Amino acid sequence: MRTIVLTGGGTLGHVTPHLALIPTLRERGYDIHYVGTASGMEADKMRATPGVTYHAVKTGKLRRYFDWQNFTDPFRVIAGAFQSARLMGKLKPDVVFSKGGFVAVPVVFGAWLHRVPVLCHESDLTPGLANRLCKPFATRFVTTFPECAQALGPKAEAVGTPLRPELFSGTREKGLKLLGFSGLKPVLLMMGGSSGAQAVNAALRQALDSLLPDFDVAHLCGRGNLDAALEGKAGYRQIEFLDAELPDVLAAADLVLSRAGSNALMEFQALAKPLLLVPYPKGASRGDQILNARSLEKRGLCKVLLQEHMTPESLAEALRDTWRNREALTKAVKAAPPADGTARVLELIEAIQKR
Repeated sequence: MRTIVLTGGGTLGHVTPHLALIPTLRERGYDIHYVGTASGMEADKMRATPGVTYHAVKTGKLRRYFDWQNFTDPFRVIAGAFQSARLMGKLKPDVVFSKGGFVAVPVVFGAWLHRVPVLCHESDLTPGLANRLCKPFATRFVTTFPECAQALGPKAEAVGTPLRPELFSGTREKGLKLLGFSGLKPVLLMMGGSSGAQAVNAALRQALDSLLPDFDVAHLCGRGNLDAALEGKAGYRQIEFLDAELPDVLAAADLVLSRAGSNALMEFQALAKPLLLVPYPKGASRGDQILNARSLEKRGLCKVLLQEHMTPESLAEALRDTWRNREALTKAVKAAPPADGTARVLELIEAIQKR
């Protein structure tokens, strides 16, 4: 039996591509281990995934701003590297697949110490800090965007992102029933479940009276973000979080409003949904979402509204403009290179292993 170690954490975007790979890895007989943090977003998700053994290591956050923990976290990273190295010696994996995030750095370094081949995936248009630190120790890189593959050099190949097959299994009928919508009006889906979408959540809610004559609005607002004053409002359904029902809601959606996280973009592209993006602003992040959004916009695959230009009025008008241009957007998306990189990532996992 071959052994694979998966790693990545910090956001669910570092976790969901693994979920796309795990069913095939299990079918091929791999012994699957996941290395993450003790309490990060990846911990509960992977501990609950059948066929996966979870291991927690120490790690420190790689911050780009001043914080007193910047003085202590390097020691946690070092400790995590030694933990990871010992774990690699114990597990003797045939290959490591890393999705990045701060937890991946000590794991990739530990694999390199044991001469275990490593395949790293970078989701954003420019390499993140964790993957830049991992680059000397990685065997190959795969990326979502061709611009990122070019930046990483000859080790890298643009393949898209591993996407969960269940995303394509939903039905519009089930989605409309779940949302309580008739289907007589187009359905606007706002994906606001992550922690940085509060500004978009607020603008959408303030624009509802303008939008509801033309759209039914499904609002995935994130845990703890329900607005009790809007419960029962005709044509508006707010939901904190969806898991198994998400494919059905996606199937029911005719227009999507979202931040510009790379994994979500590839899911919407694969589903060929007309898309308005409000990327997370620079200053609150390293600006990767703006770059992601502009890359898709340049290719005619979406519309973009920057947060600094967003008001309830400008958001409503941008959504209407996106809807008016839905046919051109959908045509461009269907003609674009495939967004689902699952098959190619699995090929490379096999190819880089020592024979």
